[in-house]
Amino acid sequence: MRDRWRAWSWWRRSLLALVLVAAVPAAALGSVFVLFRLHYTGEPAADARTRGRDALWLGHAWVDGRRTEADVAALGRLLAGTGIRDLYVHTGPLEHDGSLPPAVHPRGRWFTDTVHRELPGVRLQGWLGDEVKPEKDALDLEDGPTRDRVTASARQVLDLGFDGVHFDMEPIRPGSAGWLALLDQVRPVTAGRGAKLSVAAPQIDPVPGLHTAGILLTDHGKWWDQAYFTETARRVDQIAVMSYDTSMPTEPLYGGYVARQTELALRATPADVDLLMGLPFFWDDKWGHWGDAETVRAAVRGVRLGLGREDRRRAGFGVALYVDFAALPEHWTAYRDGWVDPE
Repeated sequence: MRDRWRAWSWWRRSLLALVLVAAVPAAALGSVFVLFRLHYTGEPAADARTRGRDALWLGHAWVDGRRTEADVAALGRLLAGTGIRDLYVHTGPLEHDGSLPPAVHPRGRWFTDTVHRELPGVRLQGWLGDEVKPEKDALDLEDGPTRDRVTASARQVLDLGFDGVHFDMEPIRPGSAGWLALLDQVRPVTAGRGAKLSVAAPQIDPVPGLHTAGILLTDHGKWWDQAYFTETARRVDQIAVMSYDTSMPTEPLYGGYVARQTELALRATPADVDLLMGLPFFWDDKWGHWGDAETVRAAVRGVRLGLGREDRRRAGFGVALYVDFAALPEHWTAYRDGWVDPE
């Protein structure tokens, strides 16, 4: 073999070396895909279904004057018989300095009063968000005065009659001390009002260290490590994983990925914190989100498989539907048939 190797030309040896170098990450990626596919096998547990703690993200139209009482009535009919308890209502966006101009939610008080009257038992959380430094030239959570203004914005939302505050700030890189400091600052505010604090969270590293590699290679923080997820979760009442936009190319791979995310998130979330797994109630077809793969049907089955394997009796668990204005009838059917009333 040594003589044969020496007899080869320089370019032939170089080509073989390149093939071998490329084969290593390809084999690693293939093994990860096999792992995801295996996570999609088996039958979900019969009791892996709604606990009545699900949530729905609602767009800005509900607080800016575009919606009416007739729309609230229609929303009530849509939610009837489901497990949805929380509505995350887009009440921002925050300014880059952390403030919240009252002009962006002129009908906020009307909405909370109307829903509390017409849909008793439904809990409303004001959804506040913005892009975040250092990846985006926007909100700086490492800055104390900015965090103070975000805290004041949370108080402003509660003054409108909301039952909680929901933060969706992206992309927060694992290790951000400012994000954890903000949660520590806002939690006493919500608790003092008898309100809830919840957050939308990135996916957890499906492979250890993937978040670090992603930042180094693309300068984009897509995942969190499990430890940072736990540090966030223990500072809130509820955490919702954005388990979509995964780049998975097929339904079984996507469903297996969601099953894996469910298991990881259950391990990382304290028992007294509600954990919700996000469902893609929207259609898109691009590199980061293949519409034929990222279906509600596959996500629900993945959630049920992961819950059944990891912590099937956990009461503080649900799914979160993103988002109302992009949802199609088939999304609602898949949610009801697969999670609310599974066969």
